[in-house]
Amino acid sequence: MDEIRATPFLAGLRRLLAETLQDGEQVVWQGQPDGVARMIMWRFLWWIGFPWLLLTAVAAGNDWIDQAAQPLMMLGVAMVAAPLVMLLHDLQTLYVITDRRALILRTAWGRRTVSQTPFRAMDTAFEILDIGGGTGHLNFASGRSTRSPDTDYTGRYGFRCVRNAPRIRDILEGARAGKVRRSPAQ
Repeated sequence: MDEIRATPFLAGLRRLLAETLQDGEQVVWQGQPDGVARMIMWRFLWWIGFPWLLLTAVAAGNDWIDQAAQPLMMLGVAMVAAPLVMLLHDLQTLYVITDRRALILRTAWGRRTVSQTPFRAMDTAFEILDIGGGTGHLNFASGRSTRSPDTDYTGRYGFRCVRNAPRIRDILEGARAGKVRRSPAQ
């Protein structure tokens, strides 16, 4: 296992991977998004959410807001909880490079999804967007629907918040070129 953390979701991800692999398909690399990096990217919500909750509690306690207190409190809780929800979502995600395609597997919230990109559907050049701390987005396909959590606002699709993105790009390029080497410790 290259970059997989033991979580309560790991067994479900492994079952989904086993069901998804085609006959003779070989896993070259597998890993998970860096959920802590994504959570830190959205930490500004904490800077807004905690003061929001404090001000809402003070306003409700002083009867400055009457019926608006509950919706305002719920909005503050949502801002504080959002980065943690993103972390949970990332813990239920598995990125896989095989000798035939790239896969993004999810068991998030009880819904099992598989997104696959065969090598022939990938862009000729892969793009890395560095987000700091040794983490980045590895984009390998364009023109995808922006509804996917793995697509940015321009339609660039790939592995989000992956550690050591240049190394993962090299592994993906090698697999696409047919220079497949099975990952150690698998």
